[in-house]
Amino acid sequence: MTQSMTAFARTERQTPAYDMVWELRSVNHRYLEQFIRMPDELRQFETTVREQIAQRLSRGKIEAILRYRAADAAGESLALNLELLDRVGKALRQVSLHIPDVKSPTSIDVLRWPGVVTSASQETDTLKQDTLNLLDEALEQLIATRQREGAKLAELIRERLVACREQVQLAIGRMPQVVAGLRSKLHERLAEVLQQVDAERVEQEIAMLAQRFDVDEELDRLTTHLDEIERVLHTKEPVGRRLDFLMQELNREANTLASKSVDKEQTAISVELKVLIEQMREQIQNIE
Repeated sequence: MTQSMTAFARTERQTPAYDMVWELRSVNHRYLEQFIRMPDELRQFETTVREQIAQRLSRGKIEAILRYRAADAAGESLALNLELLDRVGKALRQVSLHIPDVKSPTSIDVLRWPGVVTSASQETDTLKQDTLNLLDEALEQLIATRQREGAKLAELIRERLVACREQVQLAIGRMPQVVAGLRSKLHERLAEVLQQVDAERVEQEIAMLAQRFDVDEELDRLTTHLDEIERVLHTKEPVGRRLDFLMQELNREANTLASKSVDKEQTAISVELKVLIEQMREQIQNIE
């Protein structure tokens, strides 16, 4: 399914223990690039958050912002994560061994380390699961938006595919006139320098010129590429990179068509094809 890479999603949840909001923004990018902003007390979940996003999205620059506010903790007991506290202590001792003059952190500094102190009423596992569940809701919303935008982009591309096919048919229909024009021009030029024109020699020259400027292969490849684009638009996996490659191939054939042109109308056809291809390419840059 064609998906856009541009979308926005926002989900929020309020409980007696906390208020939480996820905001996701995505724009086009060649690969998947994540920018995560989370409060310090939830920073320990960042790796899992990144993995969850990567499971659902394959391309785009993703900005994920988590806003979190714990409820008033007055009267609640605080719990120390002793295992994490031990690891922090060992790390600090190693730092002091390597850098003896470094300033030691205070107890308050250590307590501020993410995850060292937790509210007894809010277990870490529960908070982690709530964070990921809300993120999943935001991702669902983001993907739904990307799919709606992707459907619109696919429709725009199909409209230009139809226009490209029309130009290819015009080029195919124009070929007999191109050959006739070559024959006429060659007769005229030879008549200027020769009293008598060898008809057989003229036909040989016409055949050679027609072969030189023949664009049947280019037109066939253009048609094949257009068929492949139509097929790709109906597949379920991400298609942006595949479509981008096909745009390069279309543009190559359109350029060859222009370089072989000996006819004003055929040149105009190749120019119109390149315009349509560029319009499709601009839309494809935003497809996952």
